[in-house]
Amino acid sequence: MNAIQTLAISALPVIFAITLHEAAHGYAARHFGDPTAWQLGRISLNPLRHVDLVGTIIVPAVILLLSAGGLLFGWAKPVPVNFSNLRRPKQDMLWVAAAGPGANLLMALAWVLVLKIAVGMPEHVYSDAMKEMARVGISINGVLMILNLLPLPPLDGGRIVVSLLPPRAAWKFAQLERWGFPILLALLFFGVLDTILRPLLRLFFTLMMTLFNF
Repeated sequence: MNAIQTLAISALPVIFAITLHEAAHGYAARHFGDPTAWQLGRISLNPLRHVDLVGTIIVPAVILLLSAGGLLFGWAKPVPVNFSNLRRPKQDMLWVAAAGPGANLLMALAWVLVLKIAVGMPEHVYSDAMKEMARVGISINGVLMILNLLPLPPLDGGRIVVSLLPPRAAWKFAQLERWGFPILLALLFFGVLDTILRPLLRLFFTLMMTLFNF
């Protein structure tokens, strides 16, 4: 498969995985009392409202090509959430944070279903493209879900931890947010992130395949 074919097949699952993750945060925030994202027009299933030129298009395309389709990563424009507007800010933060990874889990399940259908169908001109698109969808959603659940602010997992800790400990833990991305980059550079994610992703893929009797 050449570079153009790889990009064409990967574009749809990558864009939806990244952008609907952010949209889910907006939907959850509105449900729990914060209308900020809704007022800014960010509560939408239209990916164009969430696309970040660099994070949603350029970075995933470059990584995809450089890794020969073996790695996917990217981000969308973060949905603005004013946690002080939530009805129960500390408790509701958990659900707003969990909505993004939850959306990725649902999309991964949907792509496994697509793969199951594609494998069971008679071979036709689009069979291989459907199977590969489904595999990309499972992969990118698995990566985004597990990565974002790591307990490091400002990742979703970090916000979940903040919501669960007692107030004093939560405040201290939240102070890590300013260092969150430098820490994440350091973990990536020194190979620690790969060591953490790889077994979790293998477990995730095994569960997905087992669930659908592959």
